[in-house]
Amino acid sequence: MAKRELQEVNAGSMADIAFLLLIFFLMTTTMDSDTGLARTLPPIVPEDEPPPPPIKERNVFAVLLNSQNQLLVEGEPMDISELKDAAKEFIENPERKDNLPEFKEIEVPLLGTVEVSKGVISLQSDRGTEYQAYLMVQNELARAYNELRQEFARKKFGKDYKDLDEDEMKAVRMVYPQKISEAEPKNVGGK
Repeated sequence: MAKRELQEVNAGSMADIAFLLLIFFLMTTTMDSDTGLARTLPPIVPEDEPPPPPIKERNVFAVLLNSQNQLLVEGEPMDISELKDAAKEFIENPERKDNLPEFKEIEVPLLGTVEVSKGVISLQSDRGTEYQAYLMVQNELARAYNELRQEFARKKFGKDYKDLDEDEMKAVRMVYPQKISEAEPKNVGGK
């Protein structure tokens, strides 16, 4: 019997095919982009500048996030779903309660003299806090400001905040400036 010869596979174009497949998968695959928070850091304070005046306790909305991702707001436990509404009530102080922020009058272009809250939200987290929990708290606080701006834009200008021109947006941001003070993370409680 005659022995059959094995046929050879032409592998000359295998490298080309592998390269084309690599390019295809690189071009069609989506990569998760890093998430983060866009923040503008305050400028460096000159050494000869006097310290700012102290903030009254009633003007500070204390939000603490512990290592167990539990929220403590104004000394009371709170669910994340309640944070936005509590922050809105603090910032707006619609009934002008004595335990909520004071107001000051400022001159705002397009609006004239307007009362603006002196309230500041103080956020402090624990070193062991999960990043996702921290982002959720940040998002809820930002939602509070965004909703207040939206409501004010509809009331004063009759349109959504996103539809305002630049001057109108600036005026609304002057009435509801986003004042969130973040302290350096430390151990604030929890196990």
